[in-house]
Amino acid sequence: MKLKRPHLKPSFPVALIPLAVIGLLLGIGYGVYRIHPQILLVAAAFITAILGLFLGLTWKDMEKGILDSIHRAMPAILIMLSVGILIGSWIVCGTIPMVIYYGLKIISPQYFLVASCLVCSLSSLATGTSWGTIGTLGVAFMGIAQGLGIPPAQAAGAVISGAYFGDKMSPFSDVANLAPVAAGSNLFDHIRHMLWSATPAWILSLSVYFVIGLRYGDAPVDAEPVRIMTSTLHQNFRFNVWLLVPIVLVFYLALTKRPTIPSILISSAVAGVLAGIFQKAAVVSIAQAMNSGFVPDTGIENVDRLLSRGGLTSMLDALMIAFAAFCFGGIMQRTGLLAVLLNRIKRLADRVWKLVFTTIAASLGTALITGNPYLAMLIPGELLAPAYRKAGLAAKNLSRLVEECGAIHIPLIPWSMGGVFCAGVLGVSTLAYLPWAVMNYAAVAVLALYGATGFTMAPRIREDETQIGS
Repeated sequence: MKLKRPHLKPSFPVALIPLAVIGLLLGIGYGVYRIHPQILLVAAAFITAILGLFLGLTWKDMEKGILDSIHRAMPAILIMLSVGILIGSWIVCGTIPMVIYYGLKIISPQYFLVASCLVCSLSSLATGTSWGTIGTLGVAFMGIAQGLGIPPAQAAGAVISGAYFGDKMSPFSDVANLAPVAAGSNLFDHIRHMLWSATPAWILSLSVYFVIGLRYGDAPVDAEPVRIMTSTLHQNFRFNVWLLVPIVLVFYLALTKRPTIPSILISSAVAGVLAGIFQKAAVVSIAQAMNSGFVPDTGIENVDRLLSRGGLTSMLDALMIAFAAFCFGGIMQRTGLLAVLLNRIKRLADRVWKLVFTTIAASLGTALITGNPYLAMLIPGELLAPAYRKAGLAAKNLSRLVEECGAIHIPLIPWSMGGVFCAGVLGVSTLAYLPWAVMNYAAVAVLALYGATGFTMAPRIREDETQIGS
């Protein structure tokens, strides 16, 4: 009878090999050549699997590690898919267009920087897209800033701060959905917990914009871009107070701790009914919006680009990156390589504040290496989740850290896609607007303070943290 080869315990230098491999692949492959990160993560998983074979594991062993990793994330993945349906339904029924319409109405020329940050926050919160907001409303605000004589770097910073605040706090955002997947927490637990850090950073940014904006007075402004956008929205959608029902419903169900997926689907169904009543949308159009996203035809490119979102299939790209990351993480766990790294981290991060600072460094480092918000959340989240469980900390602490220290800094990195996009669309270099994107970096200081003091670092109180809970 053939004896099974014994598993070898990897040393710390050996455990560092997969991290070096993934750093090189993502840093050069994605950072320099813009190769899709999914295939790079698969390559890293493959190389790690070869290392596992030398350690005495079989492919069946490592396959089980991959399946276990995906199984743990499946509830959050299903929530992501449900959110895609919700976004499409809320746009086709007119809920999101109405929120954007009235948000634009509150612009005040005297407090332009504050108003642009507020409106971009509201739009991004409603749509779940920072890029969509920056590429539409952001462009409009840059034109208004030019007419007012406001420095473009300050205007761009206010737009980016607002857009990324709304993005990270929106239940429709891909990054807000992916952070709980990476850490093993729940979407609404994650968003509620992030209020403790995101809100102070946002208020600080608004305060800065308020003080700076006072010097520009209340000069007249050419608001033609905003007028065109609001009139287009009003012409193409019938607004009614009943369109707020899907918003009220989904947040009520979340606050009363109802199951997440049924809550989202109930709100989507109500939105579908309202689309038929108020927008006179056909059943086929409603179903298409829920499946593949809403496709507007208003005749105004900026409005069409902002509202072309949602649908079940819109989440697939993020999910493919997540699955590839789970392949890498699952093999790392099954081979024992992750355990070796975590034991070393545990020695270094034997206190809560050390674990928090380690997470901040890992998220920022991954963001700088890859320039990709998904990877800046998934890799540190997957690697450090067991360390948070061992420390008795809730997973929502980790999901908050990886989103605010990884994803939100992407537009401040000149070589990242976010940095390239914002600089190109707004016409301001990344380094020029960086000091004025206050919210994007203030949150890290808040989180570091919480980590040092233990404030808001919630303990782990239940086994299954992917379910709605406190």
